[in-house]
Amino acid sequence: MATALPLGGFLGPDSGLPSIGVGTWAWGNQFLWGYEPERHDAALEATFQRAVELGLTFFDTADSYGTGRLQGRSEVLLGGFLATLPAARLAGLCVATKLAPFPWRVGRSGYARAFEASRQRLGGKLDRVQLHWSTARYAPWQEGPLLEGLADLVDRQEVASLGLSNLGPGRLELVLQRLAARGIPLASLQVQLSLLAPDALAPGGVAEVCRHAGVELIAYSPLALGLLSDPGRNGRPWPVGPRGWLYRRLLPRIEPLLVEMRAIAKAHGASMAEVALNWCRAHGARPIPGLRTVSQAETAAAALGWRLEASEVGALDRLAIALPVRMPANPFQSN
Repeated sequence: MATALPLGGFLGPDSGLPSIGVGTWAWGNQFLWGYEPERHDAALEATFQRAVELGLTFFDTADSYGTGRLQGRSEVLLGGFLATLPAARLAGLCVATKLAPFPWRVGRSGYARAFEASRQRLGGKLDRVQLHWSTARYAPWQEGPLLEGLADLVDRQEVASLGLSNLGPGRLELVLQRLAARGIPLASLQVQLSLLAPDALAPGGVAEVCRHAGVELIAYSPLALGLLSDPGRNGRPWPVGPRGWLYRRLLPRIEPLLVEMRAIAKAHGASMAEVALNWCRAHGARPIPGLRTVSQAETAAAALGWRLEASEVGALDRLAIALPVRMPANPFQSN
């Protein structure tokens, strides 16, 4: 390791860094992102096409993405965009969705209808199925059979790989044991991970477990809802709704981190968003920023062209650890 800080997993200059994927949580989300089909669908399709052109090949969605009556909208949009690609280009993508363990989804076949519905919305292109969150804290009896059902899908070759989301290190170890007993590999685990949410990198955290088990770590919200992509207001209005509240609460208290990020970005001729994404990559995680515009896709792709120096990672680590505030924890995250 190139740093003695209590954040593990820094990949040195000779290590290959993880790639960058595309998150689609905002596609159909009216609550946080103000989605409106007539205003945003064309821009989202252009974003998708540009991302694919630039070599971003991993797309993550969920059957619960989309607000209220628009639940599933993210999968519908992604499926429509995928249908426009030539077969050869489509084959080079990995499309992953997450299935929510809603209370009515019980038993080993509890996900059967949900899986088929997601596959149809995605136009048949579904490469990885993921448990969206653990039910261990409130319905521990529900989780095991659902996981067995997901493993069955891999066993029957209905889907290529299996992933998890929002599991802590203890729960992850138990699931790994369960899957190993069946000979089913775990492809990935995704958790909230950013400079404002670095807990996954702590000693004994999920990043360490993933490294030892050969499981890909995926970082969602790597830009902290935009707080790490140069959120200086410069006379612009605050985001509306919950994001505006979060900006007002956190921005004044994370300025030392933002100052360092701006300096690093300037040194590399890059953007602050690229710095945030490359910090995740330097710690062995594939970030999946939410992309809604062509320029955001281009920024994500640009981050693949360079890497942080060890000293820069160390400086960012120290600031991340010292910050008096953090992003709110996901209430569905298990221990």
